[in-house]
Amino acid sequence: HRRFDYRPKTDPYCQARYTFCPTGSAIPVMKEEDVIEVYRLQAPVWEFKYGDLLGHLKIMHDAVGFKSSLTGKNYTMEWYELFQLGNCTFPHLRPGMDAPFWCNQGAACFYEGIDDAHWKENGTLVLVTTISGTMFNEMAKWVKYDNETGIYYETWTVQASPDKHSVLWFDSYECSKFILRTYQKLADLGAVFKKIQTNYTSIILFSGEPIYLGNETSIFGPLGNKTLAAAIKDFYHPFKPHRTVREFFVDLLKIIDRVILNRQFYLFYNLEYWFLPMKFPYLKIIYEEVPLPIGNKTSFGV
Repeated sequence: HRRFDYRPKTDPYCQARYTFCPTGSAIPVMKEEDVIEVYRLQAPVWEFKYGDLLGHLKIMHDAVGFKSSLTGKNYTMEWYELFQLGNCTFPHLRPGMDAPFWCNQGAACFYEGIDDAHWKENGTLVLVTTISGTMFNEMAKWVKYDNETGIYYETWTVQASPDKHSVLWFDSYECSKFILRTYQKLADLGAVFKKIQTNYTSIILFSGEPIYLGNETSIFGPLGNKTLAAAIKDFYHPFKPHRTVREFFVDLLKIIDRVILNRQFYLFYNLEYWFLPMKFPYLKIIYEEVPLPIGNKTSFGV
């Protein structure tokens, strides 16, 4: 996943149904001698709206919690879409615009408090390590860098087969990957993690070797490939928001026809388009263990 030099301003066309990070605050500077508990937080996606519904499918959202022993204050940190998942996964086909229009930025959100009920009721709230105030402050600097350079949400993992050792064509870039990066940074700083099982959700597409198609300018620009441009827009059209149930089922049949029967998928990744020759089983949601990192006990004297 490519890193960028800066975060671009979002277009006013991109609108979120739910405000991004509504109670967000700056990350505080902790006293060096503070002892801070670090918690693994996980709950079903859209739990606030649908309860445990997506939890049954193991579609989970991840976050990390902190508790300062000096102040007693709790904090939550997570990374998610600025304009909800649908906008990050598929583009808008705007009238008068040749290229598909993407509202696919993601960002970190930090706020005071941990909503115990939200994480405990259908998910996880468990202590994973303890760090010093110095380590927390170093982590905060890294979060700023990570947030300014890793700016686009990517829903899909793409690999060659369901086999654990199969070729990974594209890796996702979503909430769980941010948490895994955060844990790894803490381990690099000296955090020693508990030996507990930690699982994460991945939504995987299965594909033969991807074919590079080009970027927005080379495909949709004045000298672009009009046939390819039309094919990409035609592919994305059925994924638009639906006003009626009938419209939804008509478009669902089109999606099945293209992705499964014709084995076609167009992926937008790092601002470039790729063609995926789809393979059975086409799509799978997995809830797979990724172990907590192994820390270095000597760093920062922890």
